[in-house]
Amino acid sequence: MKVLVTELMWKDGMEELERNGYTVDYDKELARKREELLELVPNYDALIVRNETKVDPELLDAAKNTKVIGRLGVGVDNIDLQAAKERNLPVIIAKNANATSVAEYVMASMLDASRPLNAADADVRKGNWNRKRFTGYELNGKTLGLVGMGEIANRVAKRANAFGMHVIGYDPFVAPFDHVLAETGVRPVDELNKLLAESDFVSIHVPKTKATQHMINKDNLKQMKAHAYIINSARGGIVHEQDLAEAVQSENLAGAYLDVLETEPVQKDSPLAKVESISLSPHIAGSTDEAQSRTAMLIANEVMKVLNGGKSICAVV
Repeated sequence: MKVLVTELMWKDGMEELERNGYTVDYDKELARKREELLELVPNYDALIVRNETKVDPELLDAAKNTKVIGRLGVGVDNIDLQAAKERNLPVIIAKNANATSVAEYVMASMLDASRPLNAADADVRKGNWNRKRFTGYELNGKTLGLVGMGEIANRVAKRANAFGMHVIGYDPFVAPFDHVLAETGVRPVDELNKLLAESDFVSIHVPKTKATQHMINKDNLKQMKAHAYIINSARGGIVHEQDLAEAVQSENLAGAYLDVLETEPVQKDSPLAKVESISLSPHIAGSTDEAQSRTAMLIANEVMKVLNGGKSICAVV
């Protein structure tokens, strides 16, 4: 059987497929070569993608012999799940494989905001010794607000607890005895605006849907403390980028750490790129070596399971 990989995949997973007798064709740029992809995909039993490949009805119709789609990650906004369901085509995600890495990105962001060591280093190398400017503050006693309380938020909460932070969360789909509340002591709040008003840091952990598109915008950014930060490692478009840039520029908000953007890569005319207090990274929160390896191995094994006639516990369709 043949497997087509259209985007970056750690070699561990491809070697696992090949050890089990599968032929793997790999082109990490294929997501950007649409016509070539449409021409190639009918020849494959499985398709493995990341977040750039647009798995829409056109591609699904071309994938006449494809029996399973593997997603190297957890977001599925680039995959038409309804169209896949109509074609009885399972879609598998790398459930929780990168959750620890994303949680550590959130902690790194808060530590960078509270103790800007890179900025201090650059200043010292200029011959300065500005101890007052780089005094910083402790995370201990600060309030972290989690928007969405799934597995990643659960791991963030555990780490924040270890730093002595107060953790609150907003998620209308979480019940009182779900593990993120019952086991980490996160205090639930029933309104997003309440969470924004109380938090020193706000970390976003929701999928991108019609309901979450621009859920953080100029109207509720006004609720936040002037010294607060927003951290988005979920999906671009959940935060209204122009509104965020204006809030930081007007000093109504201290800054933000954005690993995801509405349009990736960042555009030259993006309002975010012009604001020094908004830190941008290239969608790498879940992309540590360990997470990449776990993701590749999980998807490889779950894809093989389906190709061998089984069912995957990581299927979303």
